[in-house]
Amino acid sequence: MSKIVSNIDNLQILHEDNHLIIINKRSGDLVQGDKTGDTPLSDLVKGYIKKKYDKPGAVYLGVTHRLDRPTTGIVVFAKTSKALSRMNALFLNKKIDKTYWAIVKNKPAKSKDTLIHWLKKNPKNNKSKAYTKEVDQSKEAVLHFDVIHSLDRYHLLEINLETGRHHQIRSQLSTIGSPIKGDLKYGFDRSNSDGSIHLHARNISFIHPVNKQLINVSAPPPNEVLWKECIKHV
Repeated sequence: MSKIVSNIDNLQILHEDNHLIIINKRSGDLVQGDKTGDTPLSDLVKGYIKKKYDKPGAVYLGVTHRLDRPTTGIVVFAKTSKALSRMNALFLNKKIDKTYWAIVKNKPAKSKDTLIHWLKKNPKNNKSKAYTKEVDQSKEAVLHFDVIHSLDRYHLLEINLETGRHHQIRSQLSTIGSPIKGDLKYGFDRSNSDGSIHLHARNISFIHPVNKQLINVSAPPPNEVLWKECIKHV
């Protein structure tokens, strides 16, 4: 499923039930509030729920996972505490399959590969460095990718994560010489005009934590020239 169920108050809602709401995040949106003080996506979703269901008082909303601010795509929120605790368990036990798309400027040496690095986060610059061997305070990072379409200058990769480390995809692709378009922090030569990077959380699949039905949701990438050109034949 890749359609947008509704597009209300700048929210692209991909799925909603009594326990979960899945949003197609725009670039620039914070998932959860931080020191910037900018209004986070979680507050926008709370406002939508409060208005739609005419809820008095505070609205409960749990953040099950996060996406980097310049990244687009799927974010899952829990509407009940039961759903949040169970979704946390699914993520912890790797019972959730997530697929990402990335547009890079240099084609990887292999059209299909598994990348294994050890990532160490530097809180001072909010950046993770990838090492080929384990170093002090590093965490193993594993991803699998396929090159699914190539243009003259850019290449579309489909990525599946085994681990969920800080800036994992951005750092690992940069380390093999294939930085994501627009990602100045990880080696791309210029930023995108809107501050985005061409990394998109494309698909998520899991068994619903409450009703036990299969949830399989895909998010349309941004309505932007390069994205549209890359996905024409996918």
